[in-house]
Amino acid sequence: MRELYLAGGCFWGVEAYMSRINGVYDVTSGYANGEGENPTYKEVVRGNRGFAETVHVKYDPKQVSLQKLLTDYFRVIDPTSVNKQGNDQGVQYRTGIYYTDAEDAEVIQQAVTKEQEKYSKPIVTEVLPLQNYYLAEEYHQDYLEKNPNGYCHIDLSILDEQEIVIDPSQYPRPSDQELKERLTDAQYAVAVNNDTERAFSNEYWDNEEPGIYVDVATGEPLFSSRDKYDSGCGWPSFTKPIIPDVVTYDEDTSFGMVRTEVRSRAGDIHLGHVFDDGPEDRGGKRYCINSASIRFVPLAQMDQEHYGFLTSVVEEK
Repeated sequence: MRELYLAGGCFWGVEAYMSRINGVYDVTSGYANGEGENPTYKEVVRGNRGFAETVHVKYDPKQVSLQKLLTDYFRVIDPTSVNKQGNDQGVQYRTGIYYTDAEDAEVIQQAVTKEQEKYSKPIVTEVLPLQNYYLAEEYHQDYLEKNPNGYCHIDLSILDEQEIVIDPSQYPRPSDQELKERLTDAQYAVAVNNDTERAFSNEYWDNEEPGIYVDVATGEPLFSSRDKYDSGCGWPSFTKPIIPDVVTYDEDTSFGMVRTEVRSRAGDIHLGHVFDDGPEDRGGKRYCINSASIRFVPLAQMDQEHYGFLTSVVEEK
């Protein structure tokens, strides 16, 4: 887990908002970068100790990037407003991005520079190392969960339809030698040497468990059980990948046929082929995939294996 501290006005709304982002595992409300120790809410409100209402965000970088968190943060604040967000005014309501890892500073500054292009007024959001952070009183924690009709200056519905982002840099491809040592002979033959396994005698052709299927070489998520169906061909069949970008396509003229080969993006391994004879009401595509090129991760294990941000693509709508 990595961490980030964000001040964006009343922390009730910021906490609720950040906790809804895929890949964020814990958010607490507190007071940051002020003078002295253990401030109370009444002291913070007076403003003479300089604390900012701040949330502590713990996130899994394999599921959500720092850049993505900052993009979502800027969606709900006015970074040009001095000591004021929504109806709240005072030094405790200033905006700020506080970091504990010096390597994050450059990424944060790049995000601020990019955001500045949207405004004619200068951005006043602080970008500083974290000096101190104290948890707010218990009644402030998860405030909007305890008080669903409580005050919130943020439109939480912004995150109702979150775009799924799968970062290929999180799934580097091992060398062929490493893959030869790690994969079975059958997996290596199919994934690296473009072989094809036998129909009806492979691992996943009839698997009906909920979960996702990932690149056997890199672990990059490729397909969801929700898009899997029984095509009768004897290989795992899907109507689409989780997102279009995780697969690439090549023309395959082997065996006197012209077919469209499907390969994984990060691993560049052979997955199978795609045909136009899939269910018409689901897009008309049939992704015919070799079991040897993929690994199944059950829904119950997705959090443990850092795929928790994809549970929404598995669970039935």
